[in-house]
Amino acid sequence: MPAKNRPAPGLPTRKQILDFIQNSPVPAGKREISRAFALKGNEKIQLKALLKDMAEEGLIDGKRTAFHKMGGLPKVTVLRVVDIDEGEAVAVPDTWQPEDATPPPRIRLVEKGRGSALKKGDRVLSRTEETASGWRAYPMKKLELRSEQVLGVVEIDGGGKPWLAPVDKRIRNSWPVSDLGGAKAGELVLGTPIGRSARPSIKVTEVLGEPLAPKAFSLIAIHKHGIPNHFAEEALEEAQVAARLPLSPDHREDLRHLPIVAIDPSDARDHDDAIWAQPDGEGGFEALVAIADVSFYVRPGGQIDFEARRRGNSVYFPDRVVPMLPEVLSADVCSLRSGEDRAAMACHLRIDAQGKVTDWRFTRALVRIHEVIAYEEAQARIDEGRAEAHLQNLWDCWRALARARADRDPLELELPERRVKLDEQGRITEIAIRERLDAHRVVEDFMIAANVAAAKALEAKVAPVVYRIHETPSREKLIALKDYLATFDKKLALGQVITPGLFNRMLKDITDETEKALVMEAVLRSQTQAYYGPGNAGHFGLALASYAHFTSPIRRYADLLVHRALVDAYGLEQPKPKADLPATSGLSERDREDLGRISDAISQAERRAMEAERETIDRYVAAWLASRVGEVFDTRITGVQKFGFFATIVGLGGDGLVPVSTLGDERFRYEEKAQVLVGEESGTTYAVGQILRLRLAEANPLTGALKYELEEGGGRIEPRGKPQPPKKRGGHVVGKRGRPANIRHQGRGKR
Repeated sequence: MPAKNRPAPGLPTRKQILDFIQNSPVPAGKREISRAFALKGNEKIQLKALLKDMAEEGLIDGKRTAFHKMGGLPKVTVLRVVDIDEGEAVAVPDTWQPEDATPPPRIRLVEKGRGSALKKGDRVLSRTEETASGWRAYPMKKLELRSEQVLGVVEIDGGGKPWLAPVDKRIRNSWPVSDLGGAKAGELVLGTPIGRSARPSIKVTEVLGEPLAPKAFSLIAIHKHGIPNHFAEEALEEAQVAARLPLSPDHREDLRHLPIVAIDPSDARDHDDAIWAQPDGEGGFEALVAIADVSFYVRPGGQIDFEARRRGNSVYFPDRVVPMLPEVLSADVCSLRSGEDRAAMACHLRIDAQGKVTDWRFTRALVRIHEVIAYEEAQARIDEGRAEAHLQNLWDCWRALARARADRDPLELELPERRVKLDEQGRITEIAIRERLDAHRVVEDFMIAANVAAAKALEAKVAPVVYRIHETPSREKLIALKDYLATFDKKLALGQVITPGLFNRMLKDITDETEKALVMEAVLRSQTQAYYGPGNAGHFGLALASYAHFTSPIRRYADLLVHRALVDAYGLEQPKPKADLPATSGLSERDREDLGRISDAISQAERRAMEAERETIDRYVAAWLASRVGEVFDTRITGVQKFGFFATIVGLGGDGLVPVSTLGDERFRYEEKAQVLVGEESGTTYAVGQILRLRLAEANPLTGALKYELEEGGGRIEPRGKPQPPKKRGGHVVGKRGRPANIRHQGRGKR
């Protein structure tokens, strides 16, 4: 960039960043923005946070190597030709999502020579620019036709033509099927788009079976999100070799004499952590957090490590787990089972009477877990006065930790967790909110103490740290929260230091439960998303200055990296194994050089897993409710938009839409600051947190979509395919004009 056009140094404003991105002659990523504004040190960390906020606020889109203005286009992107107009190719962005609020821009492709060499359906990597007369693009490279697979259910229309109905509720249109590949109507399949048209046909490549069969919902999520669920043979072979590594007390601290216990969910598939404590005779406690020593078995550069990196974390569904590590490690050798010798990374803690951790040290240890106890059983023993001394010591130590936690005053939001219970055949027996016990808090506070100790121990050695970061809410989000609270005659002074305790006190002062739910939802919306990174920005929600995930290396790659860093920093390397495995169990040079890159990758993998898990629960809830369409439920509004509001069943979950068109003949006005819909004649108001009775109108287990309507009526929600009654063919519903309607369940139960 010429010097005269170079922005002034210092952290740029949002407007300066947008201007730079739009005017940059090359793709503008984090590196280019840093260079343009001559940012150094901490300013680069601040820039990363600012760019993240801008993405969350809808100002920019893209990735850290190439941002672009939201609603605009990247400087270099893939386009798909949709038309040839007077010899000139017209294209649209290849990845434009159907749920986007605006239609995709139509882009004129400027080709060399006369006439277009491109054809309808071609995909082209292109350099784009916005001109006064619209978007233009310059082709750089013609690409192979898209070969990624799509997931859907085969349906047959009235004319006998097969279609693929999507399982993603955001996609509204079906695809024509040109090759069924042996699939039958109603089967869940994977298919590949073929042909050059803007709407390619589908060739079925794999038949997955009945879409509503037990255990199908998690399979849908796995395929939809591209979650790796098969290990390469080389990784499985390496895991078998690693599993046979000998454990010797000669090179480990022998802690097998301690009654260490693992307290976990009753249905836990693996056991990362176990805890122990005893009074120190001075009013405080000696405590131990023993964590599976995964870094001993999974070494950088090996095949297991490669597979773990691309997964980033284990993914947990009601019917299965997609593990980060092969089962011989995750469910056996690394899992802290009772009565068996296990390799552990031990975090020794000294905790004073006020619950403050005054000292810590880390060792590689040999442990033998005294007992694996379910949360409910541990709580029952304490409540009924039949807890053994080692269990009672844990509770006594936790009460001290809880005092320190209260002094920190971390964010206290009630976030209920849904639990799906299945029988042996995979059928739903119950969906309920998981009860929150003191036993959960005991384990949580021990884990937090160990995570803080790990971060501080690495900082003390000036060693690399993969921090768990939760930043303070952005000013824009705080302004939005302030405006929202003003509708309740409540004030939020932005001049003060924003702390979690500020929100806690705000919620504590509200006595009306409905109003408290409204404000809690607003506070939750104001929070930033937690992520992993090598630059410390603290953990706002936990009110901690330094925090790193250390306690779950079986299921989180971030924790494994922290273990490896501790091995290096504190000289905990074990003798080189005789087996054919990488020698070191510390950090690789690759990770040392660019922890930011792998931190970004595992943050993205975490978001992928969360979305897949949430969608799967939604499908189970929809299946559970499919036979109850027409019933009326107590619901709570969880979100309001101009097109309607979302509500969830109290004590069960299941977010569903109430379209504004079904609220009657009255016109409703959307007030964005207050997050409400207001009837212009009656003044009827629908707001986040409000409790109301709604009738379940639709439940689609295939997509997880629900729709509700007002109990007293209003505009009724009509099933898809109206006004004509749907025809039937081969037992599957088809809509008007012979086109397949998405599978719906209207009080008929599961098929």
